[in-house]
Amino acid sequence: MARRRKGEKIDGWVVLDKPVGLGSTPAVSRVRRLFGAQKAGHGGTLDPLASGVLPIALGEATKTVPFVMDGRKEYRFTLRFGEARATEDAEGEVTATSKVRPDDAAIAGALAAFCGEIEQMPPAFSALKVDGRRAYDLARAGETVELKPRKVLIERLEFLGRPDRDHADFLVGCGKGTYIRSLGRDLAIALGTVGHLSMLRRTAAGPFREAAAISLPKLEALGHIPALFGALAPVATALDDIPALAVTEAQADRLRQGQPVLLTRDAPPSGALVRAELGDRLVALVRSDGTALQPVRVFNL
Repeated sequence: MARRRKGEKIDGWVVLDKPVGLGSTPAVSRVRRLFGAQKAGHGGTLDPLASGVLPIALGEATKTVPFVMDGRKEYRFTLRFGEARATEDAEGEVTATSKVRPDDAAIAGALAAFCGEIEQMPPAFSALKVDGRRAYDLARAGETVELKPRKVLIERLEFLGRPDRDHADFLVGCGKGTYIRSLGRDLAIALGTVGHLSMLRRTAAGPFREAAAISLPKLEALGHIPALFGALAPVATALDDIPALAVTEAQADRLRQGQPVLLTRDAPPSGALVRAELGDRLVALVRSDGTALQPVRVFNL
């Protein structure tokens, strides 16, 4: 007999405004407990010292997490000039200093070199694995961490201003796998100095935006399930950029059983990924093979 899962069958996304000091995994655990949900996951790690948009998937929404992980991210960050730190944020020990402070014109002029597809060396204190071990575990143990540069996409990089001589504020839009700490480090070096991130806030992850995010205190203040449902976005929110295709009840039944559905006049081109929907209910992600719609991911909603 199959073991019954603990918790309720609750499906959807919570766009959490994660506070500084809380890790992504503990944040997921707290939201899961609030809802009493069976399953939970998140749509992209935020460092404990970072704040902002942490999309948390509950129930069937966990099947759509990869689409958020692969989506575009947006951040605001503050670069502190004159101090390099081991972790490339404010947590680590100072490893180098510089008296050089670039002027506004130099900062604005340096940004173009960091736009588009660039090569980036990830920080030693990162979750990447080296010979089966997390890089940050090796770094904390004092071992040498040998990482390889990776290609990342910077779609947008804007200089927002200077709170003071030692700091500069930026906005960045980027693709999967970009380390903003590394971006800040490399930008400071390009400006003839050293630096680290003193503030990092994610303002968007895939379709989830800062304006829709809710803080933990506000979520906890809602207190009970009916009220909490008001903070729950539909499972399909993570798939907003994937075209929808209406299916019949009979076709939906076949897809839910993992069976293909023969193509119709409205079928997508071969290879296309679409959302199969029955009314406003998400049934499956399907891909056309030229003769039928093959289920890729089926949802129990």
